[in-house]
Amino acid sequence: MLLVATPALAGESPFAPGHELISIWPGAAPGGEHATAKEEVVERAKGAADLRDRIFKGVTRPTLTLFRPQHPNGLALLMAPGGGYAWVVMDKEGYEAAERLAASGVTVFVMTYRLPQEGWAAGPDAPLQDAQRALRLIRYRAAEFAVDPHRVGVIGFSAGGHVAGMLTLAFDRPVYAPLDAADQVSARPDVSILVYPVATMDAAFAHQGSRRNLLGEAPASDQVRAYSLEALARPDAPPVMLVHALDDASVPPENSLGLLAALRAAKVPVEAHFFQEGAHGFGLRFAVGKPVAAWPDLVLAWLKRGGLLD
Repeated sequence: MLLVATPALAGESPFAPGHELISIWPGAAPGGEHATAKEEVVERAKGAADLRDRIFKGVTRPTLTLFRPQHPNGLALLMAPGGGYAWVVMDKEGYEAAERLAASGVTVFVMTYRLPQEGWAAGPDAPLQDAQRALRLIRYRAAEFAVDPHRVGVIGFSAGGHVAGMLTLAFDRPVYAPLDAADQVSARPDVSILVYPVATMDAAFAHQGSRRNLLGEAPASDQVRAYSLEALARPDAPPVMLVHALDDASVPPENSLGLLAALRAAKVPVEAHFFQEGAHGFGLRFAVGKPVAAWPDLVLAWLKRGGLLD
C-alpha cells in the first residue's frame, strides 16, 4: 500500500494529468483552527496490472478536478465520491465516472471534501460547506467553464451521495459566512443524482460507519433528523434520480426507498432505478456484465428528457 503526501495545489491535477485542479476556497477552508487532518493519498491497488484505486485522506484543501468534454452541451455536474466519511474514493467513484459522463458532453467537477470527524469547527456541516461553496463557484464562473448557470447539478455516490443529498435538500442552510461575490449566487442544484446513497441516519438502516463519522457514537434525535435526507425533503428541491442495488449489504436499499417516498410526498420530481443485483460501490468497474451497468445511460436519458442535456 503506497502512501504519498499531497503536493501543493497547482493548475493541473497531479492525480488526473491533463485536468485542471481548482481550489474550492480562496484561502484556508473555514474553521480549521483545531483540525487534526493530515493530507495523504493511499493507493489501494495491489499490483501494476490493477485499475487505480486511490483514496484521499485527511482533506484540508478541498478541490475540484475539472473534466472538460470535447463537445460541451452546457450541463455541469458537481461529483461527490464516497468513502464513508472516512476518506474520499477518487478513481472508482470519481475520475472513472467523470470520464464517462464527459464523453457524453457533460462538464464534470470531481470534488474532494473535508471529513467531519477531523476537528473542523463546523463538524458535520464541513462537507456541506465545501459542497455549497463548490456549486456556487461553478455557477459563478459558468462562462469560464462553458456551462449554463441554470444547468448546474450534483451527483454523489455512497457517502458522497449523502454530501450531494444534503446539498440538494439543505442548499440554503447557513453553514458559513459569505466570502466574496461567488457566495452571493444560489447553491441550489438544478438536478440531483444519488447513486447507492447514504441517506438516513436512523440507526435501523444507516450505514454505521458514515453515521459514526458524521455524528459520533450516540447522536441526539434532533441531530439524526437534521442529517437524514428523508426528513429534509422539501417541495422546492430539484428533480432527483436514485440508483440502488437491492442486494446492497453496506448501505441498505431502504436508504433510497425511504428517500423516494419522502420526495414523492413532497411532490418533488423523482425517478428511481432499483436493480436486483449489483451490491455496493459498483461505480463503473464493478457494474460490467450486470444489469446495473446501464445506470449511466439511464441517467443521461433522464437528463435529456428533463431538458438538461442537449
